[in-house]
Amino acid sequence: MDTQGRRQHVDPADQWVFDPETGSYQLRLDPPQQPERGVPAQGAGRRAQRVQPQGGGRARPGRSGAEDEGHGAVGGRSADGGRTAGAGRAAGNGRAAGGGRTAAGGRAAGGARGEGGGRAAARTSRRRPKSRKSAKKRALIWTAGTLGVVVIAACIGVYALYQQLNGNINAIDPGIGSKNATSTGPVNILVIGTDSRKGLKGKYGDSANVGHADTTILFHVSKDRSNATALSIPRDIITDIPDCPTKQHDGSTKIIPAESGVRFNTSLGQYGRDPGCTMRTVKALTGITPDHFMMANFDAVKDLSTAVGGVEVCLAKDIDDPDSHLKLAKGRHTVAGEQALAFVRTRHSVGFGGDLSRIELQQQFLSSMMRKMKSGDTLTSPTKLLKLANTATKALTVDTGIGSVTKLSELAKDLSRVNTKNITFATVPVIDNPAEKVHTTVVLDETKAPQLFSMVKDDVSLTEVKKKQKASDAAKLKGPKADPINVRVEVLNGSGVFGAAQDTVNWLQNDEGVSRSTNGGNAPAEVKKTTLEYAPNQADQARRLAAMMGLPASALKQGTEDAAPRANMTLTLGKDFKQAGTPIATPTKAPEGIQKVEADDKSVCAK
Repeated sequence: MDTQGRRQHVDPADQWVFDPETGSYQLRLDPPQQPERGVPAQGAGRRAQRVQPQGGGRARPGRSGAEDEGHGAVGGRSADGGRTAGAGRAAGNGRAAGGGRTAAGGRAAGGARGEGGGRAAARTSRRRPKSRKSAKKRALIWTAGTLGVVVIAACIGVYALYQQLNGNINAIDPGIGSKNATSTGPVNILVIGTDSRKGLKGKYGDSANVGHADTTILFHVSKDRSNATALSIPRDIITDIPDCPTKQHDGSTKIIPAESGVRFNTSLGQYGRDPGCTMRTVKALTGITPDHFMMANFDAVKDLSTAVGGVEVCLAKDIDDPDSHLKLAKGRHTVAGEQALAFVRTRHSVGFGGDLSRIELQQQFLSSMMRKMKSGDTLTSPTKLLKLANTATKALTVDTGIGSVTKLSELAKDLSRVNTKNITFATVPVIDNPAEKVHTTVVLDETKAPQLFSMVKDDVSLTEVKKKQKASDAAKLKGPKADPINVRVEVLNGSGVFGAAQDTVNWLQNDEGVSRSTNGGNAPAEVKKTTLEYAPNQADQARRLAAMMGLPASALKQGTEDAAPRANMTLTLGKDFKQAGTPIATPTKAPEGIQKVEADDKSVCAK
C-alpha cells in the first residue's frame, strides 16, 4: 500500500525459488505482496512524558518516524527550539545521532540548544547521555543495512530479468486457437520447425527461402494430464489447405485463398501464409483443433541443445552425410549446436533416405531432450534453468495466447505434470501417392489414420495408461454371442446426421449379415451418445451387435424383463456416430504397423 492506502502497481517478477515438493528450483512470477501499513515503528508515537524546558515554555509533541520520514524514532522538539535526546536525523541522511549544535555552530554530543535559542556549550544537559552502541549491535545494524541493499538490488535484477525474458518473446495472433494459456480440458500445441534461412547469411542454403513447415508435430496432452501424444505430420503429405485469414502489419486482415491437393509444408510461408494457416490445415487434416503454436528455426535447435548441455543420441551405424554434414561413428554421442542441427536434418544416410526416416531421427532427438530438461541435473540448477529460459524465449515465436513469460510459465507448469514415460511420439500413417509413378509425396492412409486421430481426439493414450472400468459394465461384453442371422434390431437416428439410420441398416444387412435389422426413422430427440436397449434374454444378440459396431460397454442398457421371441432391440445412434462401419467407441489400441516410440525409451538407435 502507498501512503494513501492504494495498492501499488507491481509488475510480475520472476525469481528462482526452491520447491520442496519437487526438489527443484522453479521460476516464480507471482508479484511480491506489499506489507500492509498498520503498527508504526517502535517509538514512533508521542513521547510518554513531555519535556519541560527551563524557560517555562511547553514542549511540543514529538514527531513520529512515520510522519517525519528520515528522522529518528523519538524526534521530539522543545518549545525554545532545542531538540530532545535522540532527535537527530538518521546517519543515512547525513546527520549525527546526537543532533545538537555547539556554541560555535558545531555539533555537541548532548544535542541540546541553549535557553532562548542561544547555544550553551558550557552548560551540562539534563538529558540522560546516550549510551554507545556495542560493536555487536553496530555489526547487526550494518549487516541488516547491507542485506537491505542486496534485496533491493536483487529485486531490480529480477524485474530486469522478467523484462528481458518478456522482451525476448515474439508473439503473433493466428486468429485461431485459445486465448488462455491452458485449460481444464485437453491441450493441443502445434510445434512448427520452419526451414527459413532468414538472417542466417546463406549458411544453410537459400537465404531468400520464405520458410515452410519443414517439421510439424501436434502435441496432444490428455485432460487428466496422465499422458501425451506427439503426432509428426510428414511435410510431403498431399492435403487441402483451407482459406486463411492472416493479420497484416497495418492491422488489416487478408484472406489467402484455399488450395487443394498440395504439399502440407506450403501451409506456412507460401503466398504469405502464417502459422494460423498451418493450424487450420492441421484441423482440416486431423479433426483436432490446435490451441497454441510454437515455431522455431534452425538456430533454435542449436541454441536449445547447447543450453541443456547437449543431447544424447544413438546411431546403429556410422554416418557421414555430405548434405547435412553429420559425421558420427556408430554408438552413443552427445550433440549440441551445429552437430545437433546436422543430426535432425539428416535423412539421406538413414532408413529409406526420405522425410519419414528423418522424422524418426527428430523423434529420438526430442525424446532425449525432454528427458534432459526434466532431469534433476537441469531442474535443480538455477543457472541452467535461467540459461534455458533465456534461450527458449529468444528461440520461439508463439501465439498471443501464450505470448508472455507468465503465460508460458503457466503452460509449462501444467504440462510438466505429464510423466515422460507416458509420452509417445508417432507419425501420421501415410502411403505412397498412387498418382505418381516416381514417388516423391505421400497421402493419408485412410484405413489407419482415422483410427489414430480418433484415439488422440478422445484422449486415448498410445502408452499403457490403464483406466478403471466399472465391473458391471465390463461384464456386459463377456459371454456368448448370437449368430448375425439371429440378431434383431431397430435403428433410430438421434445423431443429427441425415440418413444415418438407413446407412447403418444397409451396412448391417449387406456387410455383416444382420438381415433382421430395420430402419425406425428419427429418434424423438438428438442424443449425445449411441445406446443399445435390450432385454436380459437378448444379451447374446447385444454382445454380437456391440462387437460389430464397436459399442463401448457403457452404451449397453439392459432391461429387467425378458422380451418376446421375435422382439427387436433398439439401437439409437447418437452424436458420436461417425459413419456406418466405423466403430462408435474410440479404439483402445493403436493401428497395427504405425511408427511410434515412447519418450523414455533410451534404447532407440537410428539405423
